[in-house]
Amino acid sequence: MGGAMEMKKRINLELRNRAPEKVTELVLDNCRSSNGEIEGLNDSFKELEFLSMANVELTSLAKLPTLSKLRKLELSDNVISGGLEVLAERCPNLTYLNLSGNKIKDLGTVEALQNLKNLKSLDLFNCEITNLEDYRDSIFELLQQITYLDGFDQEDNEAPDSEDDDDEDGDEDDDDEGEDEAGPPGEYEEEDDEDDGGSELGEGEEEEEVGLSYLMKEEIQDEDDDDDYVEEGGDEEEEAEGVRGEKRKRDPEDEGEEEED
Repeated sequence: MGGAMEMKKRINLELRNRAPEKVTELVLDNCRSSNGEIEGLNDSFKELEFLSMANVELTSLAKLPTLSKLRKLELSDNVISGGLEVLAERCPNLTYLNLSGNKIKDLGTVEALQNLKNLKSLDLFNCEITNLEDYRDSIFELLQQITYLDGFDQEDNEAPDSEDDDDEDGDEDDDDEGEDEAGPPGEYEEEDDEDDGGSELGEGEEEEEVGLSYLMKEEIQDEDDDDDYVEEGGDEEEEAEGVRGEKRKRDPEDEGEEEED
């Protein structure tokens, strides 16, 4: 990791000419700590809510400044083996702490997190402690305040992708809702195409409906929908075929015309 940037330089870079007290999120992953210590962070970063220092060869948290607004702290893939009491002193409002891939071996080390009264989620993946017998039960007993350990609660329910405010950002891939949204964008786009076709032909709403029913028809693979069309009168279906054919033909033609000029 010899080529990595020093942490204090990296912090300067990430500031992008802002004052430290204006910064709410700071990502310093893969830079180089100073002999295993945090360097270049101080109390003036008092608005920080999210701090990430993954893979920076950190062995100690002793130089962590007081960050009373910090809610999420990422410390994965470092060499931290203890000294966790610093966290409750300096970041009392942490809700999420990731210590995956560190040198945490025993429950005594983790006990220091009891004073993080707002801690909801703790990650210890790939730490030696996870090999203890009854590891999960022991941690839940020790840290009564947490809901999620390594992404799951005590009943093995998965943690939502992000707590609090980010929920509406479409992060919820696991929910059925999410799947519907993610599923048929193709069809929606086609719906727009059909609509354009309709309005170009000046028949307005009726065409639009045809476009929609076509969509449905495609999805349902022509089975049950046929009777609907019959009610509206058989030739409407043909007309719709026409629109669709024309639309499909029309695009290449348009492009063709330009080239012919």
